[in-house]
Amino acid sequence: MLITADTVVTGRELLRPGWIDVEGAVVRAVGAGAPPRPADLELGAVTVVPGFVDIHVHGGGGGAFPADPSEMEAATATAIDLHRRHGTTTMIASLVTAHPAELLAQVSAMAELVRSGVVAGIHLEGPWLAAERCGAHELSALRDPDPAELDRVLAAGGGTIRMVTLAPERTGGLKAIRRIVDAGAVAAVGHTEATYAQARAAVDAGATVATHLFNAMRPVHHREPGPVLALMEDPRVTVELITDGVHLHPALYREVSRSVGADRVALVTDAMAAAGMADGAYRLGSLAVDVVDGVARVAGTDTIAGSTATMDHVFRYAVENSGLPRDDALLAAVRQSSVNPARTLGLPEAGLAVGAAADLVVLDGGLAVTGVLRHGAWVVRPVSAG
Repeated sequence: MLITADTVVTGRELLRPGWIDVEGAVVRAVGAGAPPRPADLELGAVTVVPGFVDIHVHGGGGGAFPADPSEMEAATATAIDLHRRHGTTTMIASLVTAHPAELLAQVSAMAELVRSGVVAGIHLEGPWLAAERCGAHELSALRDPDPAELDRVLAAGGGTIRMVTLAPERTGGLKAIRRIVDAGAVAAVGHTEATYAQARAAVDAGATVATHLFNAMRPVHHREPGPVLALMEDPRVTVELITDGVHLHPALYREVSRSVGADRVALVTDAMAAAGMADGAYRLGSLAVDVVDGVARVAGTDTIAGSTATMDHVFRYAVENSGLPRDDALLAAVRQSSVNPARTLGLPEAGLAVGAAADLVVLDGGLAVTGVLRHGAWVVRPVSAG
């Protein structure tokens, strides 16, 4: 299938016009200008970008990666369907803090879905987080990373756990980071009250991701810069940013992107079950969540509980608030929403390149999704301009 469009952003360059030749589930060729043969699908005045890669998502469409494993299959299918229709072709399932037996059951159940190819891996956000920065995590279930428990959890995942977020200042935190990395997963710093020195020690121990930078972290102080600056200044670290218009002021998105460079930013949704849904009552793990005007908060508090965003929304917000010329903004946002997150977690290459998966998103002039191709099959079929 040969596809043409007025604009194609590959992840490396912007082609105008451009074409993509897909054979089966992979990209066979990509180019600029006139295609090598008549197109099978002429898309016209649209922008084609690589499929989005979301490495931090808890659910959507009313479904979640749930606390009750008996709901796993149906709830996961609902969440995945919602996010795929919004352009996320690769997803890491994020699990929130749970008590020990519950956590093992969740990991074991999710591991089967990873092996079947439904999701690309598991992200454990907790339970080894700071009580002071617990956010929308069950306070009573937070604990230090016990080596025996960590080994049991990693064994239950059987290689499907791609990332673990923890607070490195907790007792045993640095040893846990080393164990996670030795197991082939990525260690991330988040939900943390760490000092600047403790965050630097975490990176030296092997941590390479900042989980939703700024959110649920000790803030910057002029005498104790805390984890934010430590994570930003180290070139080994990729920083997650939730560009949903709620979690982060656009000026911070611009400043972080300028400071660390576009190649060290990974846009994420941190979406929970309410993504793509109406306001109302939901759950995130064991906690009740109220969504009002599209903002999710732990019931009865002002604590933000994940987001209701999809990747097309955070992509569009990043482009519109980057402060860059439009083409430069598109190039940066594509790297941040596809190429960087895949590289950070060691996933197969994301981007429109020869041999890569045939995953792409078709966007109209307002950057709204009009087509989604995943592994060479249309999830949302676009309208041909020909």
